[in-house]
Formats: sequence, C-alpha cells, structure tokens
Amino acid sequence: MKKILAIAMAMTMGLSLVACGGGNDTADSAAATPAADEAEAADETEADVAEAEAPEETPSAGAESYTVGICQLVQHDALDAATQGFKDALVEALGDSVVFDEQNAQGDSNTCSTIINGFVSNNVDLILANATPALQAAQAGTNEIPILGTSVTEYGVALGIEGFDGTVGGNISGTSDLAPLDGQADMLKELFPDAKTVGLLYCTSEANSQYQVDEVQKALEGLGYTCKQYGFSDSNDLSSVATTAVSENEVIYVPTDNTVASNTEILNNIAQPAGIPVIAGEEGICAGCGVATLSISYYDLGVGTGKMAAKILTGEADISTMPIEYAPQFTKKYNADLCEALGVTVPDDYVAIGE
Repeated sequence: MKKILAIAMAMTMGLSLVACGGGNDTADSAAATPAADEAEAADETEADVAEAEAPEETPSAGAESYTVGICQLVQHDALDAATQGFKDALVEALGDSVVFDEQNAQGDSNTCSTIINGFVSNNVDLILANATPALQAAQAGTNEIPILGTSVTEYGVALGIEGFDGTVGGNISGTSDLAPLDGQADMLKELFPDAKTVGLLYCTSEANSQYQVDEVQKALEGLGYTCKQYGFSDSNDLSSVATTAVSENEVIYVPTDNTVASNTEILNNIAQPAGIPVIAGEEGICAGCGVATLSISYYDLGVGTGKMAAKILTGEADISTMPIEYAPQFTKKYNADLCEALGVTVPDDYVAIGE
C-alpha cells in the first residue's frame, strides 16, 4: 500500500512540473509579443519618416512628350522631302519626346479635312500642313492647335487674306516654297531667247498655281513673249489640256503645281516627242518632265519648318507673332537627259539634278 501511494505521489509531482513548464512557455510567449510589436511599430515609424523626408521625384527636362500630326496632300518628291526635313529637324531638337502621326491624303482635299478632323479629335500638340489644300483644311479645322504650313507658295492667297503682310497671326505660320517668279522668267529667256510663245500649264483647283502663272505671265510678257494659260481641273484632263498647250506653243511653263508633280510622266510623254521644252517651278517636276528650273531645296524648307515647330512646342516662340519664312537660296538646275534629248545647252552656272 505504501508503495502504491509513493508511485501515485511521484506521478502527481511530475504532472505539476509539466504544468509549470507549460505555463512558463506561455508566459514567455505572451511576454515576447508586446516587445515584438513595439519593435515592428518602431520600424514602421522609421520607414514613414524616411518616406516623408525623401524628396519627390521630378520629371526630367525631356520627359514631356509631344504628338505632331502631319497632313501631306500627296506623295511626290518635293512634298516628301519637306516632310522628311521637318521630322529630322524636330527629332534633332526634341529627341524621342516627339511622336508623329503622319498621314497622306492621296491628292484629295476632302481627305485632308478628314485627316485634320482626326488630329483635332486626338488633341495633337501641333499640325504640319504640307501643301496648300492641307493648310486650308487645317485652317478650317481648328483655331486653337498650332498649325505650320510648308510647301505653300503664297499664304495670303491660300488663306484668303487681303493685304497680307507676311504674318498670318492666330494659330498659323509656316514656310513658303515661293521661288523668284521673275527669275524663272529670266531663266526661260536665257535658254530660249528666240521663242515667241509660252504656254502656262497649271491645275485650276490649286490657288497658288493660279497665282504663280499670273505673276510669271506678267514677267514673260515684259520680256516680249506671248503667253496663254492652260488650266486643267484634275489629273483626268491633264493629258488633253497638255496636248493642246504643247501643240500651240514653243515652250511650256509649269509652276510648283502638286497635280503636275504627281503626273510628270503624262506631261513628258506629250512634250518630249513633240520637241517642246518645259521650264518647271521646282526640282521634282523638272526631274520628271522639265529641262530646267530655278528651285529651292524642299528638304531645307522642311528643316526650317521643324525648327519653328520646336520653338512653338517648347514655348520659346508664340506662333501668332511668327512671320512666314522663305527659302534662303535658289539654285539653277537642269535635267541632263532631257536637255540632251531636246538639244538644249545650259550655261555653266546650272547644276545637274542628282549631282
């Protein structure tokens, strides 16, 4: 009996020790929890202070981005060169912060309006209107978004501004491709002094083409030539009108006309077999169907327009006070193949196209 009681007492004491041990673990755990919480809270407080003391991130100078909409009337060498020069100059000035939305109207003025309306809806930062119908569509489409024209001959005529003084005002400026029209008349006289009649071929739907032939006609008549204007409405009747002009004249003059520029092969296939030379208003037309031109560099014209755009986008210049800019120089150029085919000899100060 005593032995049994001893065993029972031993077991009871063991259970008491186990219970005490478990109690100590729980107490230790409970005691550790507030300390851990305090440490964690302290860490969080330090992090909050560090975050509050850290300076706010500011965008770098080049972080702002610009979207520029380009509406080009039609694809041909002169307008393509102007667009490329514009893009190159703007990228050089602003780097990859400028994004281009480039669209071509394929010669349709109504499509120009659709393109411009899309730019307005997308709230682009600036519009490049390449050629007169594109500029006219942009003028009608917005009076808020800055518009730069290029490959536009006379802004007063294009925009219906009487007494144009060189600055459009409002949200429009740009560059002009106007070459000295009296200088082109002098070139014709220099190359064909014995000719008597000159046909002036142009598209009647292009206001600046009408302006150019009117001015050249005055200059040519002052030099003793008899001139007649031959207007065509679009490319569909270019062939028939050109055939008439070639049959009635000794020399043909073509201004910086976009429709002719897109269809030089038609004119060349009529004029060259007939032995009638063409004096062109710009290099691209001359390369396709002319013998000579007093022309500008359309690429350089685009570069000048791009530099204007950079100043407008960065706030360096106010477009409403920016006058129209003009090409700084003009070059006498000739089409070597056509001159040889027609027996035309040019003076030494002419530069062959492509050289």
